Amino acid sequence: MAPPEFDMSTDIIGYAAAVLTTFAFVPQVVKTWRSRSAGDLSFIALIALTTGVFLWLIYGIALRSAPIIAANATTFVLTSISFFLKVVRRR
Repeated sequence: MAPPEFDMSTDIIGYAAAVLTTFAFVPQVVKTWRSRSAGDLSFIALIALTTGVFLWLIYGIALRSAPIIAANATTFVLTSISFFLKVVRRR
């Protein structure tokens, strides 16, 4: 199945959504990093979120959708950092 055709306005909406949803997670990563405590983060939620974001990344690659790929690649890195901090800093 061929990827759907996107026009410029569709990509703009996709990029806007990508920026907002991706960078919404940045404050949590920064707080966890600075406080050196990941105790308030739910291990199950982090696993679910990281797995879901990874699946969205695969989906975006399959569709060849730059906004989906960019957002989920970035969010995957952020959630992976949070997951790593949760495992390493068990407080």
